[in-house]
Amino acid sequence: MSKVWFITGTSRGFGRHFAEAALGRGDRVAATARDTGSLDDLVAEYGDAVLPLALDVTSREAVEAAVAAAHEKFGRLDVVVNNAGYGLFGMVEEITEEQLRDQLETNLFGAFFVTRAVLPILREQKSGHIIQISTIGGVGAFPSLGGYHASKWALEGLTESLAQEVAGLGIAVTLVEPGGFATDWAGSSAVHAVPNPAYQPIRDAMAARSADAQYGDPAAAGPALLQIVDAEQPPLRVLFGSQPTQIVKHLYAQRLQTWADWEHVSHAAQG
Repeated sequence: MSKVWFITGTSRGFGRHFAEAALGRGDRVAATARDTGSLDDLVAEYGDAVLPLALDVTSREAVEAAVAAAHEKFGRLDVVVNNAGYGLFGMVEEITEEQLRDQLETNLFGAFFVTRAVLPILREQKSGHIIQISTIGGVGAFPSLGGYHASKWALEGLTESLAQEVAGLGIAVTLVEPGGFATDWAGSSAVHAVPNPAYQPIRDAMAARSADAQYGDPAAAGPALLQIVDAEQPPLRVLFGSQPTQIVKHLYAQRLQTWADWEHVSHAAQG
């Protein structure tokens, strides 16, 4: 049976590939973007299977209206993908309060607004799957991305609680945690803080490492997501790309070792 999708941020990147993968196998998609003109080619190819919706996810009222329109058009929602977001680049001392608030408004509150809007529909159906597009940066943190990490770590915590709350209601929840992919995440859609020369050595070191990095093909992410939404028991977390599978092993080994090394203090703190 074909599925009905609601996907945010479908103008390009992961969102576009998710929409194409779903439509290509006969599913129907409510595709949102700030500018629906970017979706004209999808509509031309797939016709009524696509519902283009103009949406700024930072507006709760706009999100609620878009979700209602999608539900009215298709009669149900099976897969909800919170994909809209962008990267904020800058050391913690460099980013401004406004930049951090804007980052949270899009990456965290945008997903929160969509999730809250779809939950009554999914509860009534007793079915559905919420996909939160996180990142390996929702598990670990790296220099110059503190604001971005703050948004994704918050999304991870919100989502892990959500998964437990809706587990008995027929609703599945998955955090997708990609590594580096050849999308525009660090390009024109990104926001960069004014650099402080004191941190230039860190920037130089990161640029040197990035020069040797291998990035995944975002087109492969669409078929991969289909496997997740079709799974009888989908995972709470899944890494996308081979790079993060290695990163998490190191991260968690390091954390476990540090906690073990300081366990005597942990016990002492109990009194």
